[in-house]
Amino acid sequence: MDGHEKAVSALRLPDMIIAGAPRCGTSWLYELADRHPQVEMARPRNPEPKFFLDDALYARGLDYYSNTWFSDIDAGKIAGEKSTNYLENERAPSRIAQHLPDVKLVFILRDPSERAYSNYRWSRMNGLEQEDFDRALDMELEGAREVPEALRYARPFSYLARGLYCRLLTPWFDRFDREQILCLRFEDIARNARCIAEKLHAFLGVAPRPCDADDIGVVNAARADHEPLMAPGTRSRLERFYAAPNRALAELLGDDFEIWSCR
Repeated sequence: MDGHEKAVSALRLPDMIIAGAPRCGTSWLYELADRHPQVEMARPRNPEPKFFLDDALYARGLDYYSNTWFSDIDAGKIAGEKSTNYLENERAPSRIAQHLPDVKLVFILRDPSERAYSNYRWSRMNGLEQEDFDRALDMELEGAREVPEALRYARPFSYLARGLYCRLLTPWFDRFDREQILCLRFEDIARNARCIAEKLHAFLGVAPRPCDADDIGVVNAARADHEPLMAPGTRSRLERFYAAPNRALAELLGDDFEIWSCR
């Protein structure tokens, strides 16, 4: 090991990354992980580190990343961070594999139809979207949206593309062992949050504390003010769009992951 490798190995870097997907409960998952006494997440929760997707931040090097987010975390704890957009960033998988080859990666996924509408509501809430939902979907398919440079990482109009989970996850499975990747379901937050806690803690190798999932509540919700429920026709359209991608995801993740409608 040369001097540079020794210096890098001495840096305090994350043992675990919550890497996506947007509007799928990553903020809730951050709160769950941070409740465990053997885990400490990088603070603050927002803004996120985004180190491996932001070229300007990445150019500042691992020293900057370590000193900004992890240097104060006790060596006896599992250090974690959450950068929701890592999942969909084309450079993040290779960069993380290069610098953190043993890191544990957590993804939480949501019915892509519901995720798309939640993303739309978030964009409306933040003044980025003026179109109705169906027109916004048409414009995405037509490639008719202009996104300011400062918002490109956030992809505020990628309602459909961000739900193509198999396509987004494949580069991660290509670079990391399956044992390093945990995929969870957003729907289980409401259905069985303690089960999520048990899966996360087992994956991290820490003492099980299912009660950590109790009373976290809704984190980072998109306000529903004046937004109607998704029209049945729009939902059917989205389910048709995602049928084949969901089947591909089922093949990638196996029987342990319950897939949404593939009709």
